[in-house]
Amino acid sequence: MKKKTRRFKIRYIIFGLLGAILLAALVFMRFGGFGTGEKVNPEEFLAYAEPVENISVPESAKIIALGEATHGNAEFQQLKLEVFKQVVEHNGVRALALEGDYGGCEQVNRYIHGGEGTAQEAAAAIGFSIYRTDEMAELISYMRQYNESASEAEDLRFYGFDMQRIAYSMKFLTEICEELEVDTTNLQKLVEGENWSGEYDSSTRVEILSQVKKELKNKSGSTQAIHFTDMLMQNSELQMQENSDGGTLRDQFMAENVLWILQQEQLNGHESIFVTGHNSHVAKWGSYDSMGKLLSKEASNGYYVIGTDFYKTHCNMPTRSPEKRTTQVFYSHDPLAKTAKLAGLDICWLDFGKVPENSELGRQAAEYTYMGTLGESYSIIMRLLPSSYRMFQPPAVLYDSMIFVTEANPTQIVNEK
Repeated sequence: MKKKTRRFKIRYIIFGLLGAILLAALVFMRFGGFGTGEKVNPEEFLAYAEPVENISVPESAKIIALGEATHGNAEFQQLKLEVFKQVVEHNGVRALALEGDYGGCEQVNRYIHGGEGTAQEAAAAIGFSIYRTDEMAELISYMRQYNESASEAEDLRFYGFDMQRIAYSMKFLTEICEELEVDTTNLQKLVEGENWSGEYDSSTRVEILSQVKKELKNKSGSTQAIHFTDMLMQNSELQMQENSDGGTLRDQFMAENVLWILQQEQLNGHESIFVTGHNSHVAKWGSYDSMGKLLSKEASNGYYVIGTDFYKTHCNMPTRSPEKRTTQVFYSHDPLAKTAKLAGLDICWLDFGKVPENSELGRQAAEYTYMGTLGESYSIIMRLLPSSYRMFQPPAVLYDSMIFVTEANPTQIVNEK
């Protein structure tokens, strides 16, 4: 009888331990740890936190960048429009440059200048599902409406600085070449449908495009066409890289493209541009040469960057199936974002330049800190490795200021293509 009692107790203890381990594992996987991170003094935070409508950017800033902690939250897309409106009004900005392909964004640019179709169709032309949202359509609609009453010199323009899609770049390049009487025979052989033709490898495509570019240089009015060839060559060169080098090369290309956009705007009499993309691309410091890091090395650019983060996110993310997406909950463990929540702020802006370095808040902003960073991929492994969806960097070194969203809601992807 005693043996049975002893066995029962041992089983009870074992099941209890297993239950405790399971509960701890569930808590860890839910929160990315056994809590939601550290915090700073909420009262001190409130003394420096401001509403987003109070954002002010130095007049010397020529490239004003807004980052997004995730691609799948409505608030970060809404901020594109909110901040853009402010820099249009207060900084004389007339151009928005998006982390989207130049060709697809040129289609949007044509729409906001009176082109046919709808704002949703224009958003779909960018080529990424993350932009097929009501928030992006609202941004595009604002730009079109603005242009209806703007003079030619003061109209808004929409650019892309990425190169991962080719369809619209090839379409517009071919059209311009035909107008300028540049032979397109070899050019048209490069593409089948929306993809590169399998008959040519990347190096051959670059050779053909280089020849087209050479011919275009002898034609007046070919500036945009030459840039289309550059985008297509960048795409081909990117495909020739090993996976480990592709990300760095892409950021290098994006930095070059942003500088080209700035140059075009300055030729039109506007000294500054608004750039928006993922935090990892716009941050001015990091473990690799990001676009923002490269741009910030030249003081003449007046590079100013606003980062973003969340306390908690319900993030719309893709699964392994291209047609299916999932909403997942994550916590950033960012002490600043957590303090914003404790201070009762749904969304706020913090200018690091106004925070005393010797204050608790200033010291926290300068220290290595966990921050949320989610892209276009989701895996169950992320539940076991919180570092896979967080960066560990000093916020005030990465950004000049930050916007914190306490609870970010998922975007809704519009299926219209």
